[in-house]
Parts: sequence; C-alpha cells; structure tokens
Amino acid sequence: MPKKAAPPANFETALTELEQIVIRLESGELPLEDALNEFENGVQLARQGQQKLQQAEQRVQILLDSDNDAALVPFTPDAE
Repeated sequence: MPKKAAPPANFETALTELEQIVIRLESGELPLEDALNEFENGVQLARQGQQKLQQAEQRVQILLDSDNDAALVPFTPDAE
C-alpha cells in the first residue's frame, strides 16, 4: 500500500502535481506497481481539487446571495 502524501498547500500546487502524474503515467515507462501508486495519488489529488473548487463556488454563491439588491454587471478587466 502506498504511503499517504501530505495534501498540497493549495489548489494550484495540487493541479501541478496532478499534471506531473499524468505525464508520468502517459509515458508508459512506469512498472505496474508504481503506475498504480501514481494513479491512486492522482485520484486523491483530483478529489481534493474538486473539493476546493466546490468550496470556492459555495463562497461565491454566499457572497452573491448576501446582497440580493446588488446589480450584476459584466466583468471587464480594463474598467477602473
């Protein structure tokens, strides 16, 4: 059984680690046991990332719901 790695510090770190795992798995050069361990770590990272995205979505929804009278306007990055 693979040892459990500490969860990444943030979403971006988890995503980078997941991308590296995909690259190693797609190379086809890992022995079966190593590939299974990498796959397991990848699934764990994907689940953690999904959880962080859901939490962020909930926070945004709470912010939007807390001011029902606020008018929504399209985002334009150059508008100041």
